[in-house]
Amino acid sequence: MRTSPTAGATATGRRRRIGAALAAAAALALAGFGTAVQADAATAAPAKATWAKTPCATPKHKGELACNSLRVTGGLTAFQKQQAADGITPKAATPSGYGPSDLQSAYGLTSAAASKGAGETIAIVDAYNDPNAEADLAKYRSYYGLPACTKASGCFKQVSQTGSTTSLPSSDAGWSEEISLDLDMASAICPNCNILLVEAKSATMANLGTAVNEAVTLGAKYVSNSYGGSESSSDTSYDTSYFKHPGVAITVSAGDGGYGAEYPAASQYVTSVGGTALSKASNTRGWSESVWNTSSTEGTGSGCSAYDAKPSWQTDTGCAKRTIADVSAVADPATGVSVYDSYGVTAGFYTFGGTSASSPIIAGVYALAGTPSSGSYPAKFPYAKAGTSALNDVTSGSNGSCGGSYLCTARSGYDGPTGVGTPEGISAFTG
Repeated sequence: MRTSPTAGATATGRRRRIGAALAAAAALALAGFGTAVQADAATAAPAKATWAKTPCATPKHKGELACNSLRVTGGLTAFQKQQAADGITPKAATPSGYGPSDLQSAYGLTSAAASKGAGETIAIVDAYNDPNAEADLAKYRSYYGLPACTKASGCFKQVSQTGSTTSLPSSDAGWSEEISLDLDMASAICPNCNILLVEAKSATMANLGTAVNEAVTLGAKYVSNSYGGSESSSDTSYDTSYFKHPGVAITVSAGDGGYGAEYPAASQYVTSVGGTALSKASNTRGWSESVWNTSSTEGTGSGCSAYDAKPSWQTDTGCAKRTIADVSAVADPATGVSVYDSYGVTAGFYTFGGTSASSPIIAGVYALAGTPSSGSYPAKFPYAKAGTSALNDVTSGSNGSCGGSYLCTARSGYDGPTGVGTPEGISAFTG
């Protein structure tokens, strides 16, 4: 008669398999056989992921805004650790971050991503030019089995802030990383959407704002912005000049510097998008999230604006003006997303984090949900579904010190770091 192993023996065997798989993953990283991420690591990759700001996260010129992205440089990401736990040995030159199927699963979007989005256009607004944008996008989409999206087919369009397809800004390797991240996240969430990349001639608010206006002029109903900077008394004028576009869902990264408000995330007319740490879990959803916080100076942005008026749909009482954020999505580089990039770096797959990832993800969710109603400000849509199954309420973690208040501490219901939560399907993003 065959006997079953004891629970202890089963657990021991499982631990051994996981340990062996982790060792294999680390060995690949050490040998340089992992993704392009590990190829950039200067020393032996530890088990814990490490990362650095992308070059565009540090403005080169006075008056420029920063992108909100970080690139993993070594170690093992949550995706790789999950592979190890599942007994999967990573192959050479394969992604080490979450791909489209992971993100769609995490946010209840698998069905919508397969059936919706055709005819909708997501605009990505960034600074400077990425000469490899179309080619890199093709690599990402082909690898993950997404439909092709090219200039020739009309699915992909790349223009300057004036709408020119031929007179583009000067190229920049740092902003090209940001562009690849944004294009890939829009693709991951809404594979059937068209994508419009609008490149500002520099990273000033005036030029990026002009690019936002051009995106709307060219017909985009969903506009993602993955950049920001310190608030100023000029912000309210920027609001009306660049971001007041009724009937258009404009998403903006909440920032990567931890607790503290930044602009344009603080604009009353945009959907401010915070960041989470996303991991697989043995619960009904299959995933869990907490506030992304690496240190006192790195994590999702949140806070109370010093200048922008509070929109009518925000009812929290601890901030008299505009509160950041509205909603959130994955941003922790340790639980980062897969991106293909080649301009200024070794061509290949990299893993990125930062709220630069969460902004285009949410823009993609709005696109799946369909054209916003005329005259509406789509930032208010999720508030109508707060506390329902249409959103994943993130209730753990903080992104800084604020006396324990909701402005920097997750709680049941609305909080600053994650807003009213993360998507669970598209119903919270319609209106």
